[in-house]
Amino acid sequence: MPEVNVEINGRKFRMACEEGQEEHLMSLAERFNTTVEGFKGSFGEIGDNRLTVMAGIAVLDELVEAERQIAEARAEMARMQEATDAVINQSRQLEEQFARRLSETARKIEAVATVIDETASSNGGQASH
Repeated sequence: MPEVNVEINGRKFRMACEEGQEEHLMSLAERFNTTVEGFKGSFGEIGDNRLTVMAGIAVLDELVEAERQIAEARAEMARMQEATDAVINQSRQLEEQFARRLSETARKIEAVATVIDETASSNGGQASH
């Protein structure tokens, strides 16, 4: 298992990680160190443990907010999917209604054409006399 050296609050730590995750772990450590350094700049030297706990809580706060936003986005996507499904269903219903009306209209036109043909045939026989 690969190991990387990271630096948090001026201290070096050797950490193991999965193969191929070295750069990711170093990036996370740098980001966490930036948070620690930010608190150190705001509050001064308040003790390593307290500083680390504050930074950890701040990072978890960001995570919770991101999770909340993801949940909201998923809920919005679900609402949009429901709306899309409703529009698709309505479109299918309109298409079926149109097909029924078109079929009914075609049947009526055929009936009228049959009447015209019958009328023409009966008048055609009388017109030749």
